[in-house]
Amino acid sequence: MTPASAPSTAPARATSAAAMPTRATVFMRTFVPWQMVRFAVINLKMLRLILRSHG
Repeated sequence: MTPASAPSTAPARATSAAAMPTRATVFMRTFVPWQMVRFAVINLKMLRLILRSHG
């Protein structure tokens, strides 16, 4: 393999420098009542979109 055709490792380096989530972010991602609220909100948005497209 020539150096010009070798796969680039730049994307791997970019993701390895990703920021770690804060304690608050981790809490909100794992807090079940908040997940249920988000689930309901997303489903209501989808329902509204579907009803508008069928009406």
